[in-house]
Amino acid sequence: MNNFTRHGGPWDRGSADAYYNRPFDPHYFKGDTYHSERVERKDMTKEEIAAYEDGYGFDQDRKEW
Repeated sequence: MNNFTRHGGPWDRGSADAYYNRPFDPHYFKGDTYHSERVERKDMTKEEIAAYEDGYGFDQDRKEW
């Protein structure tokens, strides 16, 4: 697992946002999700944004409410 795919990383956050039907909003957390600093799109590298986008489009499984 690398920094992009770890829990709280860009890929993980993209995947979670898609699963919970949240809007496309590239971001990630420097450590644990919701318990560490959030990094916004404006502060992300192109590679981090691409990882978020890959996570967002990876799985078609969505939460049914």
